[in-house]
Amino acid sequence: MKWVAILAVLATLVVFGLAGLRWSDSRAETALWADFLELGAGEAPAGFGVFDPGMVADLPEPARRMLTAMIAPGTRLYPVTVIEMEGEFSLGTWEAPEYVPMRARQIMAPPYGFVWRYEGGGGLPIVGSDAATETSSWSRFWLAGLVPVERVQGTTDHARSAFGRLVAEAAIWAPAALLPGPDVTWEEVDNDTARFTIARGDLIQSVEITVGEDGLPRSLVMPLWSNVNAEGAFRLQPFGADVSEFEEFDGYLLPTRVDAGNLYGTPEYFPHYRARVTEIRFPGSQ
Repeated sequence: MKWVAILAVLATLVVFGLAGLRWSDSRAETALWADFLELGAGEAPAGFGVFDPGMVADLPEPARRMLTAMIAPGTRLYPVTVIEMEGEFSLGTWEAPEYVPMRARQIMAPPYGFVWRYEGGGGLPIVGSDAATETSSWSRFWLAGLVPVERVQGTTDHARSAFGRLVAEAAIWAPAALLPGPDVTWEEVDNDTARFTIARGDLIQSVEITVGEDGLPRSLVMPLWSNVNAEGAFRLQPFGADVSEFEEFDGYLLPTRVDAGNLYGTPEYFPHYRARVTEIRFPGSQ
């Protein structure tokens, strides 16, 4: 009976410890989300100007074509984007993708950071978040909200990978962040492809975007620092996305279908992330 009592006490401590950790994770997600909302609602340095096609007149032709197609003249240049999405997320491999349904909410403020709050899974749900700020990053996911199944944070490798993701998603849902400036540069690849580079401190990420005759992006590809591979080792590997089904949101023409994954353009590629956007809004819009 003594050992039973001891085990019961230990089990109770574990349960309370995990509950406290989950509460701490949720609190951090909420606080960072609120910080980005405040950035969007305030007079942020990158926000609340309006788009003039003259801003991109000196860019390579594919980049100019894309940005003038995605941003209507006179549109406010909001620094923060909030996205609601649903779709499928792969928990498996190329041979057996094991797609599970997902729902997610994301707030992004390139190049400062993002929060992606995820709910998905099969029989037992997985909840949690990916996030990045100027000084930190994390991936924290829980099985049924009770048992941690992934917990990575504060490493140089993770921060580099998270910044790459932020830059790639800026190309999809935050074209105002791609306007030329001290930390954003463009170069032409060919008649329909341009490469942009965004820098934030020691972090630098380039992305190539291929656009159609209408100027709307069709696909993007980039060298992403990632450990999503058979060896589980961080290295540069191609990441890409195909985008389609554009809709207008407050003067921005943005894709609502995104199929993305690692090893893009190789025989091993498959879209591990298949998102369908249900809403996009901009904090601070009227």
